[in-house]
Amino acid sequence: MTNWIWRGAVLLWAAFFAIVGLRGLIDPTSYSETFNFSITGVAINTLRADLSAFFLVASGAAVIGALVPSWVRALLVPAALFGSAFVGRLIGAAMGDPTNWGIIQAMIVEALTVVLMLASWWALSRHTAVQEPAVHVGGPENIAG
Repeated sequence: MTNWIWRGAVLLWAAFFAIVGLRGLIDPTSYSETFNFSITGVAINTLRADLSAFFLVASGAAVIGALVPSWVRALLVPAALFGSAFVGRLIGAAMGDPTNWGIIQAMIVEALTVVLMLASWWALSRHTAVQEPAVHVGGPENIAG
């Protein structure tokens, strides 16, 4: 039962970020509204491609990790992506980049994502290891003779 709670939490997270990624792929100006920044000119193509890829790959990996027991390590992909983004924001803040509530909110979401993905990976991989039957290799008594 506990595993379904973990899986459900990851799938809800994945659905949200799939929507963010698909929405940004179709209309990259939605990122400006969601993340409170503006972008113009040809840079909008980079925003459409890179930010959408970030969210869609993270979401897809989370779905695979939540639903396919033998691929639970896929949960480490969104943990790595959002963890890298979090560290990048910390470095930016330390180097004097402007920050506002939007940056702080993004850092909170990134940190919570890392915690959710790592905790889910840990919980689901423990359950998978416990439920897999042990392989028994016969000893000399099993040799036909």
